[in-house]
Amino acid sequence: MKSGRARASPWTDAAARRSASAKVDDIFKQWRAERPDIDPSPVQVYGLICQLYLQTTAFINSALEPYGLYRGTFDVLTALRRAGAPYLLTPKQLAAELLLSAAGLTSRLNALEERHLIARLPEPKDRRTVRIQLTAAGESLVNTAIPVVFNAQWERLHRLGEPSRQRLAVELKRFADIVSETDTEAKSSGASDGLTLPREANSVRSFDVE
Repeated sequence: MKSGRARASPWTDAAARRSASAKVDDIFKQWRAERPDIDPSPVQVYGLICQLYLQTTAFINSALEPYGLYRGTFDVLTALRRAGAPYLLTPKQLAAELLLSAAGLTSRLNALEERHLIARLPEPKDRRTVRIQLTAAGESLVNTAIPVVFNAQWERLHRLGEPSRQRLAVELKRFADIVSETDTEAKSSGASDGLTLPREANSVRSFDVE
């Protein structure tokens, strides 16, 4: 099946499939050796989260390959599917849902529209704008792919054990709330970390797309 091209993940190379924890431990030790004047402990949290994202993207892409999808296009289809019938969202709603730039979303929409999995529909009150709708083919495909992805995720979570999984979910939610609250407070107070980043660096983008 034809699909949008996914950027190669370092985790697709068998030689690179070292455990995320081992890789992060090495980074931590390197910073301890190179900069003993600072505490690099945040690497053990943020670094691990980033490495896990790369690993999960790799196995999700592998699960989706038979359907001609990858994580980026799958996320668009699932966002529309979760919206409920008639599976319709504006590009702005989709971009906000997926934390994507307009350009990043457009490339995914083009790939899906080419396969007739989504349709761009003109807005009745303003034909200059469009809405994105899941087609019957798109709904059928995503309904088939969703349990495959969840099964791949559960395959790894089951090995953690249910009590540990629940504790991890609680702590991750708590940390996500802390990060969001801290960012909101910093913005409202006009605080800055002293760095000025390009606009595109401030948007969250998947590692494996475009």
